[in-house]
Amino acid sequence: MCITQPSSPPLPPSGKLTAYDTDGDGDFDVEDAKVLLGLKEAPHVEDSPEERTETTEPVVEITNQQAAEPQGAEPTEVTSSETPAEETVSVSESGPSPVDVDVDDDDEVSRSQDVESEIQAAVPLPPLVEDDFVPDDPRDSVHPYEDQADGVDTTGVESGEYLTSSKVTQEAEPAVDAENQSEPAAEPEPQSETPRETESGPEAEGTTGKQAELKEKAKKKKPKLLNKLDKTIKAEIDAAEKLRKKGKLEEALRAFDTLVLRHPQSPRSRYGKAQAEDDLAEKLRSNDMLQKAINTYREAAELPDVTPDLLRAALKRRAERQQFLGRMRGSLATLERLTQIFPEDITLKNELGVAHLLLGDNKGAKKVYEEVLAVSPGNGFAKVHYGFILKSENKIAESIPYLKEGLESGEPGTDDGRFYFHLGDALQRVGDKSAYHWYELGHQHGHFASVWQRSLYNVDGLKAQPWWTPKETGYNDLVKTLERNWKTIRDEALAVMDQNTGLFVPEEENLREKGEWGQYTLWQQGKKVGNSCQGVPKTCSLLERYPEATGCKRGQIKFSVMQPGTHVWPHTGPTNCRLRMHLGLVIPKQGCRIRCTDQTREWEEGKVLIFDDSFEHEVWQDANSYRLIFIVDVWHPELTAYQRQTLSPI
Repeated sequence: MCITQPSSPPLPPSGKLTAYDTDGDGDFDVEDAKVLLGLKEAPHVEDSPEERTETTEPVVEITNQQAAEPQGAEPTEVTSSETPAEETVSVSESGPSPVDVDVDDDDEVSRSQDVESEIQAAVPLPPLVEDDFVPDDPRDSVHPYEDQADGVDTTGVESGEYLTSSKVTQEAEPAVDAENQSEPAAEPEPQSETPRETESGPEAEGTTGKQAELKEKAKKKKPKLLNKLDKTIKAEIDAAEKLRKKGKLEEALRAFDTLVLRHPQSPRSRYGKAQAEDDLAEKLRSNDMLQKAINTYREAAELPDVTPDLLRAALKRRAERQQFLGRMRGSLATLERLTQIFPEDITLKNELGVAHLLLGDNKGAKKVYEEVLAVSPGNGFAKVHYGFILKSENKIAESIPYLKEGLESGEPGTDDGRFYFHLGDALQRVGDKSAYHWYELGHQHGHFASVWQRSLYNVDGLKAQPWWTPKETGYNDLVKTLERNWKTIRDEALAVMDQNTGLFVPEEENLREKGEWGQYTLWQQGKKVGNSCQGVPKTCSLLERYPEATGCKRGQIKFSVMQPGTHVWPHTGPTNCRLRMHLGLVIPKQGCRIRCTDQTREWEEGKVLIFDDSFEHEVWQDANSYRLIFIVDVWHPELTAYQRQTLSPI
């Protein structure tokens, strides 16, 4: 196709856009911008003789430009999905609705929106929305710290997922001065599924004050995004940028495409094109369009004479969007390049550490944070993450001061539910009762439903109580089936134990203070586990009639055997979306008990106990022989059918 490149319209005097009030309405608006860029013919307006101006020539619209893959682009490997996006994806990556921004006002460079999470995220799940804009491989882009090679404690954390906002990069981007206007407006912080109001209190107010002060400092330095070439076409860039900010994304992309064709060496034009593609990817929920944006950000950064601030902004956003698409290694490479270019930038080093954690590379992350703390010993972001890693290595006492001081710093990126959770857990394990002070602070900051209920992946509004009766759950038939057939279930479990005790896998979540605790899992995340049902066919046959259990994607069905002398630390489950049933199979007469909040109960053979494991619970096995129970997780009865279908697995 032959593309006619229109001549550039003359620049307005002194960079002012009022001369381009082509429709004569007294201001420069979107319609005027279209005329300036040649996307529309100027209307005939009767001007006074002294105020007449020439209209720009119409520009030939360039077709198929958006669909063209930039030369040397990375492989897309993106596929559209018919399944709803992970809840956390929709929150972490959904941009703000377009707002009317005057191009003459100072704007901010786009704040990074981690996927997730952003560490991203230990906040309640976002609203349930059905869309097709999902990472290529959700397993790669979800909460990283819970699926690490070094065996991070996943208690209270969504195992294997990293899609919610642990706010990895909350630092404020500096505002753009008048000379460099047309930069993206600051985007809001990611929101949780049902954000809770932060309760007022001295601690909360102090933290908020510190964060505001830090952000204000960051805003004082204004980035320079325009090089000499960009300044000569600033009016055209501003006009295209105004279209983007008005939400006219297709027109904005065409406008930036035109600028790139006219001025292929203009970094700001190509950066604007990348932003338009990025925004359009959000609007269309298109992974393919997002991949184009990722490629264009790279192209902008590789142009000669790119300003350091634009180079940083382009590569930083590229790394974030790579994370969103599950390209964790690509994101890591981008951040490594950034830290090489800007070796003194502590913020980028901190984000590099997060990238290592996203890959489950605790060792690499630990090295990065040690380097940061060597040059910036008081860096709160590095401290909480370093403490988190130490705790994952079971260095409980060593982790406490880093987690505590990091949270006390109030720095952006530290106010994350997982850090409150793991600090409290570490304090409990060393016998320090101040753990509940930190749990209370976590509650005040909106991370926990209460001091007792500390799950991090929740649906708000669900009935919350530690213990339940069968009638309250509505699952009476399931409870009756379990209790009537408890001996059959027990005998099959005992046969499996006798034939091959190796089928009972040791508990691996670092929840035991001492003792032995084995589990034999039949269903996990709503799916059968291998051929495990072959050993207990009658038990599985009984359960297949109850989708509230077998279809519970946020739970398990398993046998649990605990030997004498075992103590399980106080802990909470990851979500409030399930209830847990315990059917007693082999229960010693004395010495076995379970506490949930401040109520302690004992199992009985053939009887079902039901509790909400998102509340703190603890187990003691002080009997003289083993304890065997059957655990059946079920959906919280107040979840709708749609929620049960669309909630992400845990």
